[in-house]
Amino acid sequence: MIFSANMLKTYKLCPQKYKFKYEDNFTPPQDVEVFERGKKIHALAHYYLQGIDVREFEKSLSNDEKILWERLKTNKYFNLKTYGTEYELNCKAGKYWIGGRLDAVVCDEDKNYYILDYKTGSVPSEPENDLQTIVYMCALAVYLKDFKSMRFVYLDLKNNTEKIVDSSEINPAIVENILKQIELKKFAPQTDKIICENCEYKMFC
Repeated sequence: MIFSANMLKTYKLCPQKYKFKYEDNFTPPQDVEVFERGKKIHALAHYYLQGIDVREFEKSLSNDEKILWERLKTNKYFNLKTYGTEYELNCKAGKYWIGGRLDAVVCDEDKNYYILDYKTGSVPSEPENDLQTIVYMCALAVYLKDFKSMRFVYLDLKNNTEKIVDSSEINPAIVENILKQIELKKFAPQTDKIICENCEYKMFC
């Protein structure tokens, strides 16, 4: 089994939510408006980085989506050399497999690599400790082997800002510790009332 960053983030937020979602395969209905907007921008970026003419696709964007797309299209990191887009990578974390799909990997002529993650919603407040950052960097480091530097760049399209994490700032042990807890099936419920109130599973706990 390959554990994704989203699976690990769910467990970290609430082990019982992880059980509902990934052990019991139970997902309640959700508001998909923000999700669909993000999906459209991601698809457009993927085609654009592959060198496909996206002018017809751009016409279908709403005014808000056009603003987000222009911010991404003119970003300095987005305009570096494309190494891969919608890039699926896996690697070992101890005895476990972890991985995910990276929005894009870009690089410069000096073998400095950047993992790009486009955000139309919220960006992690502590990106160096975010499980997506750690999982993606670990996987890319195994795949590349030879690189001068590696950084994870969160592109906050809503606020037109960036958050950058260097590979030296992450702690891969965080991932393995969570995986051990999952293996032991420790699915205690979250006790933070604020987190619970905003959880789509709150009616089922």
